[in-house]
Amino acid sequence: MLSLNRKTKGEALFDLLNNIGMLLICFVTLYPIWYVVVNSLNEGMDGMRGGIYWWPRIFSFENYTAVFQNPGIMTAMGVTVAKTLLGTILHVFFTAMVAYAFSRRELIGGKIYIFIGTITLFFGGGLIPTYLLMKDLHLLDNFLVYIIPVMFSFFDLIIFMTFFREIPDGLEEAAEIDGANDWSIFVRIIIPVSMPVIATISLFHGVYQWNDYFAGVIYMNNMDLQPIQTYLYRVVAQSSSNQMVAQIPGGIGKTVTSQSIKLATMVVTTMPIVFVYPFLQRYFVKGMMIGSIKG
Repeated sequence: MLSLNRKTKGEALFDLLNNIGMLLICFVTLYPIWYVVVNSLNEGMDGMRGGIYWWPRIFSFENYTAVFQNPGIMTAMGVTVAKTLLGTILHVFFTAMVAYAFSRRELIGGKIYIFIGTITLFFGGGLIPTYLLMKDLHLLDNFLVYIIPVMFSFFDLIIFMTFFREIPDGLEEAAEIDGANDWSIFVRIIIPVSMPVIATISLFHGVYQWNDYFAGVIYMNNMDLQPIQTYLYRVVAQSSSNQMVAQIPGGIGKTVTSQSIKLATMVVTTMPIVFVYPFLQRYFVKGMMIGSIKG
């Protein structure tokens, strides 16, 4: 009798083909990133010859030195870090606060609010009305244009609300007996036990804030307030990266090129999120499962 754990030839062939397919998908996904990193670590003038696919031909950090010594890039990076941190904190706190109210069964008109909010998931005002609204609110060329319009998300509210409804009512009842009000319950009890879903939403919105370039393109004319992604977008779209080389202190620009600085800037703008994700991954999976599937 064959062992139950022994695979048939068909199953073994399927597993082999499945593994090969997954490896191909991983390669197609990861190789473009590897290509950018490798070329960013190669000397710029030598990189113009091409033929660099797997490893730098002439290893050099001068591209990154040029990036970090460019005042425009570093200013844009500071704006991006500030808007990502502040925007994520305010988005998570404000959305969680509204979601906690929506999660209460005794909320009068709760179903109506949810219905109205659901409509916003499918319909929006459009770019021109939104721009006019930002103008009337005096948010053009204002750092708060990165924060206020995205402080709330109804999609994230649904995840928060579903998670909050899974928290045992006994926790809140015990706190109420001890004299805690709704605000104290939310801050001292609900927030600490909701770290998985908070990490999930933080990752969602943090990646959005870090990668967002559109708000800087549409609402920002002040170059000192543009984020790094908008800076990179304008460099690529307007082919003005030669200005970046011109701003490099003397002695460095001899071996770097506009293309090599573009590649190094792409790596600098991408790596922070890549490094943060592994630390939030376990919370991310748990938060998505509890906040989205249970109900």
